[in-house]
Amino acid sequence: MATQKLNKTHAHSACPMDSLLQTISGPWTSYILWLLSSQGTLRFGELKAKMPGISSKVLTERLRMLEGAGLVNRDYKPTIPPSVSYSLTPRGTELKDVLDGLNVLALRWHAEDTEVEA
Repeated sequence: MATQKLNKTHAHSACPMDSLLQTISGPWTSYILWLLSSQGTLRFGELKAKMPGISSKVLTERLRMLEGAGLVNRDYKPTIPPSVSYSLTPRGTELKDVLDGLNVLALRWHAEDTEVEA
């Protein structure tokens, strides 16, 4: 089921890896996934506060796309005010090691690039 969702998201790609990479590499998408994998369930406002510069519209679009791809759960509670929180699905949780590895690599490359510029 979730595989079908992922393939429908990027049906133009015949390569499953390309389809996955396109899904997780959109604007802010990998950061949203990394935050949810490293910090667990977060409310919309908490996510937005941890992502300076993202608009509510873009965060909503990204979360809906990730939910549609089967990577993120949306939990709505009809309280006053309503409570909406987001967490990774089991499929989204499978990305944790990949995201952690990318984070280590990104930090190292950033440090190397900063050294070269200095």
